[in-house]
Parts: sequence; structure tokens; C-alpha cells
Amino acid sequence: ISVLFLTLLLLFLALFPGAFNCCMKISDEIPKGILRRVERFEIQKADGLCHLEAVILYIEGRKFCVSPRIRKVKKWMKRNKDKIPRRKPHGRKQRRTKIIKKKHKKQ
Repeated sequence: ISVLFLTLLLLFLALFPGAFNCCMKISDEIPKGILRRVERFEIQKADGLCHLEAVILYIEGRKFCVSPRIRKVKKWMKRNKDKIPRRKPHGRKQRRTKIIKKKHKKQ
């Protein structure tokens, strides 16, 4: 039974790698000066595996989960969207479709 449980757990982790990386609680306030030290950030959507909308700030190897509704955070993200690396958003991945253009032969 334990081998079966371990196998299922490993399968789950392989299929859903972000499942244990979700923010479970978010802060509605952010201390002064913390945004100046952010190394990168992610946006966590409230769909897929993560059930809470959040902005994940990475500072010195630590992760801080804050509300995306904080005015200060919104302004900061808008100003720094090109300066600070941003990872792909958490949540359900959307499938991209590739558009192939057909070449017309000249006759």
C-alpha cells in the first residue's frame, strides 16, 4: 500500500509541479521599501491548482505573497514590468495553436 501511495504521489508531482508552490495566504499590506529589493515576481491566478489570486515577490531567496489589489503593488508592477524578470503566471496553462502559412506557388 505504501508503494502505491508513493507512486501516486510522484505521479501527481510530475503532472502538477506547481501544486505545492501556491500561496495559501496573502498579505493586504506591504512594508515600506520591500518593493525596491524584489529580484523577480510571479502572478498567481485563482484557477487551476492555485485557488488564490496573488503576486509572489522573491526577495533574497524568500517568497512573499501579496494581494494583487494593493495599489502600491499595481503601480510598481506597471513601472517595473520590463526591468524585473517575471516568470510565467501560475495557474492553468493555455494551449497555443501554431498558425502555418501556406506558400502559394507561382505558375
